Amino acid sequence: MVLTGHIAAIRGDVIEVVYKGKKFARHDLLTLTDDKNVRLEVYSSAPGSGLMCISLTDPNWLYRGARVEPFGASLEVPVGEAFLGRVVDLFGRPIDGKGNLTANNKTSIYRKNPSYDQMVTSHAIQETGIKAIDFFTPIRKGGKIGLFGGSGVGKTVLLSEMMHNIAFFHKGLSVFAGVGERIREGHELYETLRDTKVLPSVAMVFGQMNEAAAVRFRVGFTAVTLAEYFRDVKKQDVLFFIDNVYRFAQAGNELSTLLNTIPSEDGYQATLAGEIGAFQERLVSTKDAAITSIQAIYVPADDLSDAGVQAIVPYFDSVVTLSRSVYQEGRHPSVDVLTSSSSLIEPTIVGYEHYDAVLEADKLLKRYSYLQRIVSIVGEAELSVEDKILYHRAIKLLNYMTQDLFVVSDQTGRVGKYVKREKTIADVRDILAGRVDNVDEERLLYIGDLTEIR
Repeated sequence: MVLTGHIAAIRGDVIEVVYKGKKFARHDLLTLTDDKNVRLEVYSSAPGSGLMCISLTDPNWLYRGARVEPFGASLEVPVGEAFLGRVVDLFGRPIDGKGNLTANNKTSIYRKNPSYDQMVTSHAIQETGIKAIDFFTPIRKGGKIGLFGGSGVGKTVLLSEMMHNIAFFHKGLSVFAGVGERIREGHELYETLRDTKVLPSVAMVFGQMNEAAAVRFRVGFTAVTLAEYFRDVKKQDVLFFIDNVYRFAQAGNELSTLLNTIPSEDGYQATLAGEIGAFQERLVSTKDAAITSIQAIYVPADDLSDAGVQAIVPYFDSVVTLSRSVYQEGRHPSVDVLTSSSSLIEPTIVGYEHYDAVLEADKLLKRYSYLQRIVSIVGEAELSVEDKILYHRAIKLLNYMTQDLFVVSDQTGRVGKYVKREKTIADVRDILAGRVDNVDEERLLYIGDLTEIR
């Protein structure tokens, strides 16, 4: 039987193909007989001999009746150390204007998750040098931390600072996935990493806001595949950064709408949980090496109860919430420590000194939240002497958690600061014990540690 195929319909990034006499599996690639640069990925079957495909290249090149033929089992991308210091697209092609890449190894972007007996869990803490993160929401080596926040509250800046600090101070190897974010932010990140001499240890994969939904939906898998190469082949620990995961889920929703599938909660695709799981469950640590994942998540309308956001939350060891009200108060990074949490706050993991300090700090800040409402109504004069002391002590603690960042030093005019976790714990204990009660609150803003005011 002669195998024949042609395009029957084009609906944005979703292409309906009729192909008689051959069966295809999901993720199989098709191309045009007349243009081998076109990539169509089989997504699902349609009635009769139809196939629903997503176009990984510009659908403007396509037309009804175009002849289609098989291209390969699934999308394969080149991997290797040559990608360090470079910026590539979904297909592993360089887009930084620095010439071609030479990589002998190619692998599918749809690899299986490591088996259960190959996975390991470490209790080692990955220090970032950012006081609010290291103290309230520490990162486990080989774990996951999510930076949740609405638009414009500093997710990308905080993620970039963590990438800079870990790469610069700990000589870590990083893979960055830019999924659905602004081109300007990607360019600024590239220049920041280059200027701070961090770029040679970072591989960057971009599918930005101007790209089609199909590209944004798959580009994260290219980045994960590259991180897996360093973990499994080179046996190196990897830091995986993604900005941001919500855009990945959003791209899947756009494709689901074009496929006319029945939506689920909040209008998201019914396959949302499976798609997030297929991505997140590959970012694990094995006996060979660890992948530590730091991910930014856009929160639509600042609503943390959004179904798309809630589908992502369960995968994280630590959750950092960036607050618009904290940002507007002029405290950066704008971490809302009371709504942020970490499963690592256990004495057997962080130590009893850190554990006790976090509990006492949480207790103080919860009391401050209550007192703040009283002060806003009747004024500070109505507080008892004890409450006044606690009120100002909490303000000092919050001010201490502000910090100058390296990646925005050219904008703020202030040099960034890296503070060791042990020093942060000791300073917080001093604040809680009242040893800086006689210091003006403003003097604790944007300092490194307490030695600067002594």
